[in-house]
Amino acid sequence: MTNKIKLSGSNVNLWFGKKQVLNNVSIAFEEHTVTALIGPSGCGKSTLLRCFNRMHDLNAEAKIDGIFRLDQEDIYDKHTSAAQIRKKIGMVFQKANPFPKSIYENINYGLKINNVPAKERPHIIEQSLKESYIWDEVKDDLKKPATRLSGGQQQRICIARAVALRPEVILMDEPCSALDPISTKKVEELIHFLKMDFTIVIVTHNMQQAQRIADKTALMYLGELVEYGDTSQIFNDPQHELTQNYIHGTFG
Repeated sequence: MTNKIKLSGSNVNLWFGKKQVLNNVSIAFEEHTVTALIGPSGCGKSTLLRCFNRMHDLNAEAKIDGIFRLDQEDIYDKHTSAAQIRKKIGMVFQKANPFPKSIYENINYGLKINNVPAKERPHIIEQSLKESYIWDEVKDDLKKPATRLSGGQQQRICIARAVALRPEVILMDEPCSALDPISTKKVEELIHFLKMDFTIVIVTHNMQQAQRIADKTALMYLGELVEYGDTSQIFNDPQHELTQNYIHGTFG
């Protein structure tokens, strides 16, 4: 039995200037599922991910064609702002990017600009830090600058910042690539926990990580979607020769 489709892109093409980076990609992500996007560097994984919360709106060179939906909502509807979409589709980047503010203000800032009542914020901040598996480490130091935390802690603060706004989807662009194994394990445990409340799409270069955390896996190559299915099927019974070659290290 499959879950309902939460997020989808159909016939997606993207150009940066004259260079086409995505070529007719169609993919749908199931609700409360972790989906990993894998493939060699430069294959379009992160580019595709950023389409879903309109990050390319910030790039004048980018031209996007295709249909993107969150449930039945058109993500690129001209009456819908990018800010509205980013509230529903949060993003965590490869390099932790906490604001140069206190731990508390890192979470509070997004709540404030989204007009969450002040009296509700302390509870939301505590809850999001607990959900991000970092409350016990920082609860006595909430006024401490977030930039003084370790890399792994900073990344979990960034996840808490995304979680606090209660998005429906969280996009993660190689969130563990700069982390040590212990921090990576904590983030992976966190992802497993968060999928109960959120739909998660993660770009990863680490195929072992994809096998550990992802329910579904998609292989991309040269801007195209090669194969997409249950993670166990992709790694144990790939249907495409390109998939088989990639997961066995023939290229990449």
